[in-house]
Amino acid sequence: MDLEWMHEFLKGMIKPLLATAVVLMAVLLSYFQKLGLECEMIYSILRAFLQLSVIGFVLQFIFSQHRSVWIILAYLFMVSVAGYTAGQRAKHVPRGKYVAGVSILAGTSVTMLLLVVLNVFPFTPRFIIPVAGMMVGNAMTVTGVTMKRLRDDIKMQLNLVETALALGATPRQATFQQVKRALVIALSPVLDNAKTVGLIALPGAMTGLIMGGASPLEAIQLQIVVMNMLIGASTLSSIVSTYLCWPAFFTPAYQLETKVFSSN
Repeated sequence: MDLEWMHEFLKGMIKPLLATAVVLMAVLLSYFQKLGLECEMIYSILRAFLQLSVIGFVLQFIFSQHRSVWIILAYLFMVSVAGYTAGQRAKHVPRGKYVAGVSILAGTSVTMLLLVVLNVFPFTPRFIIPVAGMMVGNAMTVTGVTMKRLRDDIKMQLNLVETALALGATPRQATFQQVKRALVIALSPVLDNAKTVGLIALPGAMTGLIMGGASPLEAIQLQIVVMNMLIGASTLSSIVSTYLCWPAFFTPAYQLETKVFSSN
């Protein structure tokens, strides 16, 4: 059995192991400053080390296959984990994990479909899985913030929303300002990042290409595509999440479901 790949892997892990010296520095600073974060730092870096190592082997296997089913399974796994994580952020939203998962699935799948149809990316594991990962990660953050912010804003303005409903407004009309505020707050970091990309720091995709030997011009071409898809997927996912939240926030008679807003 050829174990050359294992030798190369172990050889390549020398630099990552040496880089843990900066984590040791952070642990020492935490200790001397009495922050109490030493154990969490060590746990976090060990977990990241283990997770990335496992994912590396999984991706190595998937990339060696030529079946689309592996792409779909990997994508659905990422969406499931992202939906669970975003749902945890918005834990007071009923069925929050389901809402987040469906929203992320809708936003990222539509965006990915457009990119494939327009021949921006070929439908191969080496392209689709990393691209999907970036989209799902951003959609997860934006969706979680949108759901949490929308619920919190409605809770703070219950009287205003109830008055609008009493005057005949639909749930969409009664919560228009809250929805708008939640979406603006959630999407602002993505848009701000697009405005400053390359000026403050080189993004990960662009940095990886340059360090891998690609020319800066090739790197910026890919980064522009990445920024476009992140904005599209994040916007669609966050908007879908607001529509899916409403059945939990209102009764069939268009009244506020007060028990949803009773907890802190």
